[in-house]
Formats: sequence, structure tokens, C-alpha cells
Amino acid sequence: MQLPTSRMKCIFQGFDHILFMVNLFFLNTRLRTVLLYCTLFTLAHSITLVLGAMGTLKLSSRFVEPVISFSVLATAVANLIGFHSRKGFRMPLIVLFGLFHGMGFASVLDVAGLSGRNFVLALLFFNVGVELAQVQIVLSGYLLIARPFSGMPWYRERVVKPASVGIACVAMYWTVMRLVS
Repeated sequence: MQLPTSRMKCIFQGFDHILFMVNLFFLNTRLRTVLLYCTLFTLAHSITLVLGAMGTLKLSSRFVEPVISFSVLATAVANLIGFHSRKGFRMPLIVLFGLFHGMGFASVLDVAGLSGRNFVLALLFFNVGVELAQVQIVLSGYLLIARPFSGMPWYRERVVKPASVGIACVAMYWTVMRLVS
């Protein structure tokens, strides 16, 4: 059974977003800090989501989609090289990448045909749903991984690095595939 193109785009957009959130979680396992990252990311992608869904901001998905997968790759590499120690760069990059993720979401909603008199309400509920999913991912990671293990001396070597290598490989594949397709 083959899924329609619009449905496939929604599925892959979700995986990108989930892996980006996992990367943010690995940048800093303090719950308050990661929730701040999620909020900044959500505010950024909300801006471009609204502008894109309204037709005010349009960028080609041939440009946006590779940037989104590159954002996952870049944050995974940041986890590997210890980018967490460079605080001045973290939040602006999260916001910048959030802007591109919002454009990706807008193209997904455009394909899904979001319009009509309930447009604003549907957009609001979509955004709230995304934020709740992000919080769920962060809380799950915190409760299952960070709280019990992040204080262990082996945490970075045995958890963060292998997970980041795996995410980087997937994201590199996505980036290359989106650039050549």
C-alpha cells in the first residue's frame, strides 16, 4: 500500500521534528533549560508557520526541506563536539532552525488543504498539538534517561554520543536525499 504524497510529507516532517527535539534534549538535560529551548523553537516555528499558512511567506520546499534535515544534522554534530558549552550560540540557532521548521509545517498544512473560516482555530490547535508533543518528548526523555542517568560519568560517552551519531547518520541521509530529489 502506498501513502499519498501529502501524507508521506506529514510523516517525514514529524520525524524531523522529533529528532530535532531529541537533539535539544541532549544539548542540556536540565528540564527547565530544555523546556526553554522547546518554547523558543515553538515561538520561532509558529511565526513562519502562520506566515507560510497565510501565504505571506513562501519559500520552495526544495530549499526548506534540506535545511530542516540539516538542522537535525547540525544539532546532532553539536552534541558530539560538545557545543553545549558555547551558550551564546545555542538559542539563536534554535530560533533560526525553528523558523525553517515552521516553513516546513506550513507547506505540510498547505498540502493538507488547511483553509476556510476555521483557519485560525485549526492553526492554533495544530500549534498547541505540536507544543504538547514536544513537551511529551522532553518529559519522557527526562524521566527515562536524564533523571536516572545524566549524572553518571559514562552518560555522555554511552548515551549522548551513540544516539547523536545515529541521528546524524539519519539526518545526513535525509539532507543528501532532499538535495538530489
